[in-house]
Amino acid sequence: MRLVDETGKQIGVVPTSQALQMAMDKGLDLIEVSAKSDPPVCRIADYGKFQYQKEKQARQQKVNQKKSGLKGIRIGLNTAKHDLELKVNQAENFLKKGYKVRIEIILRGREKAFGNMARQKIGEFKSLLSEAVSVEQGITRQPRGFSMIIGK
Repeated sequence: MRLVDETGKQIGVVPTSQALQMAMDKGLDLIEVSAKSDPPVCRIADYGKFQYQKEKQARQQKVNQKKSGLKGIRIGLNTAKHDLELKVNQAENFLKKGYKVRIEIILRGREKAFGNMARQKIGEFKSLLSEAVSVEQGITRQPRGFSMIIGK
């Protein structure tokens, strides 16, 4: 097996019994790092410390993962301009945090006949956004209205 000591220095290829003896002499453990390589790679180290470092690295990777969630904002056909601006601010906060935003306009009853007005309302919402956004999915017809997905 290929052996690495506690300082990270390569010792070379040694028999298993000799590697175990070297680890015992130093009061440390023999840890198999890579079993699939030929010859397998082992390291002389404290197993508790080694395990802690692995967990710490896994936690750091979890923190660095990018959120790819989807947040939704619903507006109505009769939503006032000020209310629309509040929802635009909320959408911008979601975009800053890395989320994608689905803008939905819900049409009820006779409002379903005014599809062109609903499209204009979504367009107005998009024009009120101060940030440059990319349209992930254009305006699409849904059973209850229209929707559009935007991202950063």
